[in-house]
Amino acid sequence: MNPPPPSKDDIAEIFESTAQLLELKGENPFKVRAYQNAARAVELFSGDLVAAAATPGVLEEIPGLGKHSAAHVRELLETGQFAFFEKLRAEFPAGIFELFTLPGLGPKKIKALHEQLGVSDLATLEAATQAGRVAALAGFGKKTADNLLKALANRRQNASLFRLGDVAAGGRALVEALRAHPAVGQVSEAGSFRRRKEVLHDLDLVLSTKEPASVIEDFVKLPEVAEVLARGSTKVSVRLRGSGIACDLRVVSDVEYPFALHHFTGSKEHNIALRNRALQTRGWSINDYRITPAQRPNGTPGDPVPAIHDEHDFYRALGLDFIPPELRENNGEIEAAAIPGALPALVQLENLRGTFHCHTHASDGRNSLEEMAGGARALGLQYLGIADHSKSSFQANGLDAGRLLAQRAEIDALNARYRHEGVDFRLFSGVECDLLKDGSLDFPDDVLAQLDYVVVSVHNAFTLPEAEMTARIIRALENPHVTMLGHLTGRLLLSREGYAVDVPAVIDAAARTDTIIELNANARRLDMDWRWWKRAKERGVKCAINPDAHRVSGLQDLWFGVAQARKGWLERADVVNCLPLGKIEKALRAKRERA
Repeated sequence: MNPPPPSKDDIAEIFESTAQLLELKGENPFKVRAYQNAARAVELFSGDLVAAAATPGVLEEIPGLGKHSAAHVRELLETGQFAFFEKLRAEFPAGIFELFTLPGLGPKKIKALHEQLGVSDLATLEAATQAGRVAALAGFGKKTADNLLKALANRRQNASLFRLGDVAAGGRALVEALRAHPAVGQVSEAGSFRRRKEVLHDLDLVLSTKEPASVIEDFVKLPEVAEVLARGSTKVSVRLRGSGIACDLRVVSDVEYPFALHHFTGSKEHNIALRNRALQTRGWSINDYRITPAQRPNGTPGDPVPAIHDEHDFYRALGLDFIPPELRENNGEIEAAAIPGALPALVQLENLRGTFHCHTHASDGRNSLEEMAGGARALGLQYLGIADHSKSSFQANGLDAGRLLAQRAEIDALNARYRHEGVDFRLFSGVECDLLKDGSLDFPDDVLAQLDYVVVSVHNAFTLPEAEMTARIIRALENPHVTMLGHLTGRLLLSREGYAVDVPAVIDAAARTDTIIELNANARRLDMDWRWWKRAKERGVKCAINPDAHRVSGLQDLWFGVAQARKGWLERADVVNCLPLGKIEKALRAKRERA
C-alpha cells in the first residue's frame, strides 16, 4: 500500500529544511527567505491543499507562495518528493539535520561547525566539544560548549522517549481506523497514552474481536504502519510512520476486553494497589484477562465474581467509583473512589469558554489579530486573550509600550466591530511581560494598568540559583497588575530541563497574591506539570489552560492542556477560562480590585 500524500505540515517542513540547507551553503538570503515564506504560506493555508493544487492558478494565488513554490507543492503532492531538496540534501552528511534539533544551534553556528571543524552529526559535535575545539571557535566560547554538552546528554537520556504532542494524532488515527474495521468489537487506547502522560515510551492499543488473524493482518497494512517489529496470534508490535514510535496492539475476546483494557492502561502502581484491594476485600485474584476467586489472607474463600462487561463494572465490583484513566497513578485516587462521589468531576475540553496567552505576527506569531480571533471562534470559544512578547524579548520581536498600546487600540476597534455585528465574541488585550532578572517587569505599572490582563514569564537568566529564581518569581506575583504566571518552570519537554525553582513556594505565593497559574498547553511545554496541580487546587489557586499559540493551529493544543489538567485532578471550577463572557471579566479584574 502506498503511503498517503504529504500533509501541509510535511510540505512546510520540507520547505523549511530547504531554507536551512541553503543557509548552510551560504546562498542568497532572498532565496532562503523565499523557501521560508513558502513554508509559512503552506502552514497558514486554511483550505484543501490537494484540491487547490488540482485547480490551475489557485496555488499561485496563495499569499507568499508564488509560481515556483506552487510548482514545488504540486511536485510533492504528485510524487511525494521534491527533487531540488533531495539533491541539496545529498550535498550534506545525513546527520546534519540532527544538529538543528539542539537548543542554541541555528544555521549560522551549524555552518561554522561544519566548515571549520568538520561536524556532521551529533556524535562528531560531541567529540569536538569534549576536545575543546568548539569552545575555541570564534562566536562560541566555553559557556556555549558547556550548554551543548548538557543538551547532548539530555538528548541521549531521552532518546527512547516521545512527547505526547508528537504521537497523539497518530495514535488516535489508529484507533479510528480500527474502530471502522467490521470485525472489531471494541477498541481503545491503553498504556501511558490513555493516561495522557506528557512523555511516552510507546503506544498501546487493545481491541476485541472474533477474528484476530484477519484484524492483525489488516492492521499491519495500515498506511500509518512503517514496520512490523514482532507478530503473534494475539499481539503485534509495529513502528509508526512519521514519529517512529513503537505501538503494541493486543487482541482479546469480548469477555477478556474490560480486564485487558484496565491492565494495559496501568499504571503499574495503580494495578498493584487494586490487586491488593481485591485480594483483601473480596478474595479475588486479578490478572490481565479475568478475575478469579481465590482466598483472602485470613484463609476464607473469595466472593463470587459478578458479571463484568466494562471498566465501570470492574471498579463497581471492587466497591469503587469509576476512576478516569488520567488519575490512575496511585496518587490517592483509589482511596477517593472508595467514598461515593469523592472523585473530582474532571474538566472537559467542551467546558472551556475561552483562553489566553496567544501571540500574533506583531511579535513572533504567524497570524493577525483577526485571524487568531477567527480561529478561536471556529472552535466555539467566546473569547481570546492576546499576549504578544514584551520588548526585552527582542529575539521574538517584542513590543515596546507604543506598539503594545497601539495593539490595544486595534483590539478595542475589533471588539467594537463584533458588538456592532452582533457577534458574541471578545478579544482581551494583554502581554506576555518578561520577568527581569531582579524580579521587576518589562513595563511600568501605568502601562500594564491599561491592559485587560498580564502574563509574566521567565525568558532569560535560567541559571539563577533556586532561591534567587524563586524570589524573582514571587516578587513579580506580588505586583497587583500581574494576572497570570506563564510556564512556571520554563521546561521544554525532552530538550530543556526546567530551571531550578521552589514550585511549592511559588504555588503558596500565588495563593496569597490571588495570581492565576497557567497550564501552558503547548505540547512542548505542558507547564506547570500535572503533578503539582493537586497541591495548587488544595490551596485555592486557579488555573488558566492557555495554548501559547503562535498560529491559529496552535489553538488545537488546548486538548493537551485539558488532558494535563485532568491528570492534575482539576474540575471545571478550578479552571478560570471555563467562565463565560460576563463572568471572566470580573475574574481578570479581581486581583487589581482587591489590591
